[in-house]
Amino acid sequence: MNLSTGKHAQAPTIKRFTLEEYHRLGELGFLTASDRIELIRGELVYMAAKGTAHEVCLTKLIREFPRLLADQAPVRCQSPIILTNSEPEPDLTIVKNRSDDYLESHPNSEDLWLLIEISDSSLTYDQETKLSLYAEHNIQDYWIFNLLENVLETYSEPYQKLQGDFGYQVKRVFLPNDAIALPHFPDLILDLSKTFPAKITN
Repeated sequence: MNLSTGKHAQAPTIKRFTLEEYHRLGELGFLTASDRIELIRGELVYMAAKGTAHEVCLTKLIREFPRLLADQAPVRCQSPIILTNSEPEPDLTIVKNRSDDYLESHPNSEDLWLLIEISDSSLTYDQETKLSLYAEHNIQDYWIFNLLENVLETYSEPYQKLQGDFGYQVKRVFLPNDAIALPHFPDLILDLSKTFPAKITN
């Protein structure tokens, strides 16, 4: 095999996958649920391990959201959403009612009322890479349960920055003793004291 050397050598390139190729890897058995991989902008990314605080917060939210929403909107847990060349698996999504219950396809950005990530070791990634991806796809409301600082960060009004990257114009921070109205459901109030893990004291 003849390899180029010297000044004409090409730099290594990253193989980026389309959604179809990503799904095909699963069909062929190269990727399984136990691999904990998601497709982000064409790249295969390992998801961070889930700590106990993450799982407690998720369990609490799974308890609270269906109680508040009843039949007004389905709540999906760590389920895929379809974006351009990306298939992230957010911790929680509140989606619009659809007659097929998303049997025909996973939700896309237009199907979402609210997208939530629960963040401890993944906080920087969720605040930067995931945030930019969600804003780029015009996801109107993005929440991060920041377990390192024990606050809820809410983001709204996505926009494109002058540098070409994407972000949110409005960020608000809520404390664990606050209450917050659900986006698009102003009469439904989430008591945050029922969502954060209790602090362990010695």
